[in-house]
Amino acid sequence: MYTIPDEIKRSYEKLKVPLLIIGPLASGGYRPLAISDGFLDFNNISRDELYNYYGDKINDGLYEKVHPDEREKLRAISIDFLAKKSEYDVTFRVRRDDGYHLVHAAGYWQTVEDGTDLAFLVYADVQRHEELLSEISDKYKLFQRDYFYTDVLTNLPNINYINKHGDAKMKEIVQRGETPVVLYLDVDSMQSYNRRYGVEKGDELLILVANVLMAEFTHGIVARFASDFFEVIDDYNSREELISRIERANSKIKSQAYGTTSGLKVGIFVGNKDVSLRESIDHAIRANKLAGEEMNNFYRFYTAEDDTLYNQQRYIVESFGKAKENGWIKVFYQCFLRIESGNGMGFEALARWIDPEKGMITPDDFIPTLEKYHLMYELDLYIFETVCKEVKIRYDEGLPLLPVSINFSRQDFDYIDVVGEINRIYNEYNIEQYGIDKSYFIIEITEQGMAMATDKFNEQLGKIRENGYKLWIDDFGSGYSSLNVFSKFDIDLIKFDMELLLHLNDHNGANREILKAMIDVAHKLGIHTLCEGMETEEQRQFLLSAGCELGQGFYYHKPEGLDTILDRLHKEIPIPDWETEDERNEREKSWK
Repeated sequence: MYTIPDEIKRSYEKLKVPLLIIGPLASGGYRPLAISDGFLDFNNISRDELYNYYGDKINDGLYEKVHPDEREKLRAISIDFLAKKSEYDVTFRVRRDDGYHLVHAAGYWQTVEDGTDLAFLVYADVQRHEELLSEISDKYKLFQRDYFYTDVLTNLPNINYINKHGDAKMKEIVQRGETPVVLYLDVDSMQSYNRRYGVEKGDELLILVANVLMAEFTHGIVARFASDFFEVIDDYNSREELISRIERANSKIKSQAYGTTSGLKVGIFVGNKDVSLRESIDHAIRANKLAGEEMNNFYRFYTAEDDTLYNQQRYIVESFGKAKENGWIKVFYQCFLRIESGNGMGFEALARWIDPEKGMITPDDFIPTLEKYHLMYELDLYIFETVCKEVKIRYDEGLPLLPVSINFSRQDFDYIDVVGEINRIYNEYNIEQYGIDKSYFIIEITEQGMAMATDKFNEQLGKIRENGYKLWIDDFGSGYSSLNVFSKFDIDLIKFDMELLLHLNDHNGANREILKAMIDVAHKLGIHTLCEGMETEEQRQFLLSAGCELGQGFYYHKPEGLDTILDRLHKEIPIPDWETEDERNEREKSWK
């Protein structure tokens, strides 16, 4: 075990700065090698007591004064730091005689002459520093804050300051021969964070963001623009250097936040002398709105094409309400085929936006936009309600009433009581009068959604089947697959992603074996199976041999609106064969 020379150790011990130097034990674990007087005063502890907290493992006594909500998080960060798995740069609350104080701790490793790595930990009581500055300010009137230019919560400059001094900062950067860059940042899903942890914790998160940005962009202007939006004006050195800084900032925010947050979304505009501050901010805002759409990055550099994308998304969001009211968004139905019999078993309800001005707006355009602006729950409830309305039309026209699946986004469960809302709509249209019950409706959730499930999501998910609806998992095998889904959730059916079937023969037929194995596992667990993307007779024969019960794809049926189906019916064009409810029930009984 390494020992610090006595003279050097005494120097460390006399320091008033709270400092702790830790070295490894020969038997494993860590032990303090030097403890400053400042650290002892800081923690109101003796050296002997502190030594007792270390040994083969870190004793829990080290954390007894840490706030209970942050104790385990701090312990985990400390252990990871000592194992050299992560940085040690953390803020937490510690109990003092006058209540809890906010403490900031930072650590780094240093290799000494014999090759031993020592950990140096430095601590600061943020509250004591703030009180000292306030005392000096009150006593000597050294600081005079102009609240017209200062954000009250974070103490950052505000939008008024940017409007007055931002142009000057941009010109100053250009005059030095440097390139200015403008960043527009917002805290992703801030409303969800406030609902989950409370507004007070939300404010603490905004303060943390402000402090991290100030530490990362020390020579620039960091301002709170409004709400959870921030702005930075600084020198631009290189794309790689800037990305490194914002990734570092985002990592600190996510690791130091009280609760779980996905951190920042960042729009970036690299400026020049010919572009005004106002225009630079507009470009950064547009890049911010599009961030996350490319390679799942949380940042995006502005390009000229962003204007087109931004305007397209803006039209979708601004026209969404009108599209629902005027019926521009329609339900198209695509049939599920019973592979063994060749008969139709049910339909999937798909959203199609036929706009009088833009023409057909594809789901690939409007669904990501509605997800980004947290409007998916409105679309999904609209589709569910439209399906319920059209049950009466089907019944009156003599069409078979087959099960219908409706897709719901994981995001919906964070904003509404999904089961409560679909029960309300089901009752409003008095569906039971048509001789069908809730099992007629199938709720589809993507496997990606399952992988990102929150506690609230899991709780509502369980209520779907409890209330009589069917629950299917969509897009299984699309890149997030985990067999945990079989054991974590009670589900009725797995829908395999179409990519598995479309690339059936790639890599020496690997997907054939994967599909066969997953179908077999599902059946052994009593879970039905369906495969999307069925477009050829060869694919149908493979699914039949693999034991897959249902298929969906253009081979059998292309999505179409109810008006198209009725038009064929009125022209006495024969409709495909459909299995009856008795046939469906009989098949399920024999299958089990």
